[in-house]
Amino acid sequence: MEKDYCVTQLIDGNGEFNASGINNFTKDVKFAASGESYAVVAVMGPQSSGKSTLMNHLFHTDFKEMNGKEGRHQTTLGIWIAKCVGITPYTIAVDLEGSDGRERGSHDTAFEKQSALFALAVSDIVLMNMWCTEIGREQAANKPLLRTVMMSLFGPGRKKTLLFVVRDKIPEIWDEVPKPHEHESTHLSECFRVEVVAMSHYVYERKKFEEEVAELRQRFSNSISPGGLAGGDRRGVVPASGFSFSAQQIWKQIKENKDLDLPSLNVMVANFRCDDIAKQKFDELTKNQDWLKLEEAVKSGPVKGFGERLSLILETCFNEYEIEAKFFDEGVKNTKRHDVLEKRAYEFVQPAYTTMLEHIRSKAYKEFEARLTEALAKGEALVAAVETLTRASITEFDQGCADAAIKQAVKWDYSSIRDKLRSDIEARVHCVYNDNIIADLKRMNLENKVIFYCSTKKMYQAIIIICLSIIIYLCAEYTQIT
Repeated sequence: MEKDYCVTQLIDGNGEFNASGINNFTKDVKFAASGESYAVVAVMGPQSSGKSTLMNHLFHTDFKEMNGKEGRHQTTLGIWIAKCVGITPYTIAVDLEGSDGRERGSHDTAFEKQSALFALAVSDIVLMNMWCTEIGREQAANKPLLRTVMMSLFGPGRKKTLLFVVRDKIPEIWDEVPKPHEHESTHLSECFRVEVVAMSHYVYERKKFEEEVAELRQRFSNSISPGGLAGGDRRGVVPASGFSFSAQQIWKQIKENKDLDLPSLNVMVANFRCDDIAKQKFDELTKNQDWLKLEEAVKSGPVKGFGERLSLILETCFNEYEIEAKFFDEGVKNTKRHDVLEKRAYEFVQPAYTTMLEHIRSKAYKEFEARLTEALAKGEALVAAVETLTRASITEFDQGCADAAIKQAVKWDYSSIRDKLRSDIEARVHCVYNDNIIADLKRMNLENKVIFYCSTKKMYQAIIIICLSIIIYLCAEYTQIT
């Protein structure tokens, strides 16, 4: 027999929920990977009625069984869970503490009722295990517990399956249950699927018992498919990755004697799990090896295919979130993706994008300088050359920014870097114009003429030369501006 059932106490005898235990359990049995394709089967029944024995034979689990040689006593304390072995879909077994046990006393029925309500809240199928001699007896047949369960779970939602190992007067119990006004005429079949099977005595007819168990086990295969034992209705099913948190919150509400609002609880679970998944995926993004290599490479220079590589990294991160969160409430899932994952991810990678744009700006400016120098050396008209080369450099910068952009629907503003490029180009052009003016003045020998006229006290001529120089400078400035 496989040893991967991982029997774990979910709730102890004092009603304390074992949060760390169930978290370890779900990880050990890789429960989260099943998504919504799983079933939960719980067993209820009187103490020492053979619940654990039935579950172990039915699902190949290893719940603790009573040793008959030691006499009848309480074996299962609290609520235990285990993975069912060799059953498809993924199935979890829940073993409840027996009812009407003398250890708790005849008046301490609070835990019995709480655990029964919990079992039906988290399960798809509930096995009601009892001896044939107990049929018709009030306590031993679990009639009070059934009434408690039926009274607490009125309302919309998928039907659960009650599987009785022996026949009992279930419709009569249902008729006795006080119902809300809107459910006074509701039939039992509208709220539950009721199945009844008979089992031979485990001790006196062991072989027949095992044959009947094997036959019943077959009914748990494909239990969540349409027509299966649990039915095909998966509305409101908590995704497997949120099961531990959901179970904890259900138990908390039951202990606090609050009305179970499972739809609201599902939204709470979705908020918790989607937030947790989003944070986990962001943390994985920060440690992603492809991202770390890209971030390091862009520090030293422009990276070819930067935008495409970064887009792929982000797309992988977001897709992994979608895969893990896809079974949760759509609105909650999308909100957490945007607020917790995407916004943080974009803010995290944007500095690398800005660095990439600085490299593009620097390259565009250097190429402008080189082309301008080449144009002047060829004797091209300065004004025309500046206009053409400026337009070309800005266009190349814009194209580089487009190539560096990510495919995701986010618009990063790079206007300040673009303005810096234009400012650098204008500053360089200004210097070139000034250099040309000085060169023109020297070619006209105006500087020496001013000095000559001043030395010979011909101030009138000197002033004319100075005014001419100013006019030449202003013309050049006007040409630059326009």
